[in-house]
Amino acid sequence: MRKILIASDHAGFELKQEIIEHLSEYKILDLGTVDEESVDYPDYAKKLCELVDDRSSGILICGTGIGMSIAANRFKYIRAALCTSALMAKFSREHNNANVLVLGARIIGKLTALSCVDSFLNTSFHGSKHQKRIDKL
Repeated sequence: MRKILIASDHAGFELKQEIIEHLSEYKILDLGTVDEESVDYPDYAKKLCELVDDRSSGILICGTGIGMSIAANRFKYIRAALCTSALMAKFSREHNNANVLVLGARIIGKLTALSCVDSFLNTSFHGSKHQKRIDKL
């Protein structure tokens, strides 16, 4: 069973809890935050990105998803994709081999977020021509 790492800032806390409940069949490592008290999103992106490996996937959530995306993509071997639809999440895996899904809690609703999560976790990388592009990153 693949391990799912998840973290959010205060703006993403409520959606993070919803996603954890939705993913009850997975092994989840919740890296915080623990409530809606204001925190700094780069701290939570760092916690998660330092632990992502070949046997895990990450989910980061903040208000828009932009801050978490910027922070996460500064880490070597992290390919974080900010997605607003299940189709984007699917292509982020198929074409970009994204290993971190980023969501904006203030941008998308709960049902869209859950469909993004399901699509991301249930889609495989297609490899071939896409791998050569990733190798250039």
